[in-house]
Amino acid sequence: MAAVKRFYPLIACVSIVFSVVAIVVGQFVPDPYLDPMNVTISEYAVSDRGGVTEVAMAVLGVGSLALLGGLRAAGAPVRGLPERLLMVWSGALVVAAVVPTTPIGADLTLTAQIHRYVSVAAFVSLPAAATLLVPRLAADAAWKPVARVMEWTALACGFGLLAITYVALPGERVLIGLVERLLLGAEVAVLAVLAAWLVRLTWTKAVNFPTYHRFIAS
Repeated sequence: MAAVKRFYPLIACVSIVFSVVAIVVGQFVPDPYLDPMNVTISEYAVSDRGGVTEVAMAVLGVGSLALLGGLRAAGAPVRGLPERLLMVWSGALVVAAVVPTTPIGADLTLTAQIHRYVSVAAFVSLPAAATLLVPRLAADAAWKPVARVMEWTALACGFGLLAITYVALPGERVLIGLVERLLLGAEVAVLAVLAAWLVRLTWTKAVNFPTYHRFIAS
């Protein structure tokens, strides 16, 4: 079982890379007349006949669960509220991928409302988890080297949340596509920082332990 848990961070890294590439590709698949600066990723996904964007969202959600499993197995300081927020983020992404929104200009259906609420939950939960993790990582010797980077990404997420809240309400959706993509980029950066450092901690320990064990035995 311990050997299986070592693959959690690798699964998370592969999922993050795949999702980023797929979402970028998905921007070119739908109607070329859609303006990515003013159209959200969800609205792009509705026009994506191949389902690339939905697959990317689902894979990122599953990969985030793998990341959480790896963090817990490695003893990272995620227990409690940060752990629950990461679970909300992961589950919300999967639900948003399965339950689509309505096409641009169409009436808001029940499924579209569900999609909207889980999307909001996803966008809010990960920045909150990152913010809570900053002091915990700084206090943990193994994770202290990435505490400052996590602080920067959490701050970027916070500014992104403020920006998308403004453009979605009083800003009348001006450049909402651009703001949402910037926010998503900051949130993916949070996952990437955690996953990359987890790979280093997990696999460095796995490689060094046999060498150390042979040294002691001799």
